[in-house]
Amino acid sequence: MVVTHVVGMLFHPKQEWQRVDSSTDPLPSTFIQLALLAAIPAFCAYYAAVNIGWQLTGTERIFLTADSALPLALGMYAGLIVGVMMLARLAQWMGETFGATPSFRQCMNLALYCSTPLMLAGLSALYPQLWFIGLVGMAALAWSVQLLYSGVPTLMHIPEERGFIFASSLVTVGLVLLVSLLAATALLWTSGLHPVTTM
Repeated sequence: MVVTHVVGMLFHPKQEWQRVDSSTDPLPSTFIQLALLAAIPAFCAYYAAVNIGWQLTGTERIFLTADSALPLALGMYAGLIVGVMMLARLAQWMGETFGATPSFRQCMNLALYCSTPLMLAGLSALYPQLWFIGLVGMAALAWSVQLLYSGVPTLMHIPEERGFIFASSLVTVGLVLLVSLLAATALLWTSGLHPVTTM
């Protein structure tokens, strides 16, 4: 179960990765966990945009209409799920280069648990101030990267030296996926799907 593993990875990540590696959870269970986790940032961002208002500068709050915030939240939800699945697929493809033969289930577990801190950081949207969300996001990103570097050797069954290079390659791929997601968002906004604000 994701909650047990997340708590374990906070306090003793290496042992928890071994538990994840030896677990027999079926792949559909991993997809369900991903669907639930991806809902956290999407829902929190939607709720904050419609009901709390984003405070970008000064004291003025910016609200979005429910109709314009909903497609953004659904797009974020879909983007998170697709991004994690693509990261898992790329990890499986890259595994062969590093002398590993991971299953897609192992790669999905790696991608899911490494992205979990970032998904949980979505709760920070309920206090929609950029400085706060930025701090929480940086802490979550550091935790995710640390989990990736400690999890790759265990789940991919490769030595730590090669695991470091593998994890560094995955970080690069993850950044490319993030930039692609941001570019897709910018394209959608310029094509008329930008949000409608209210005061």
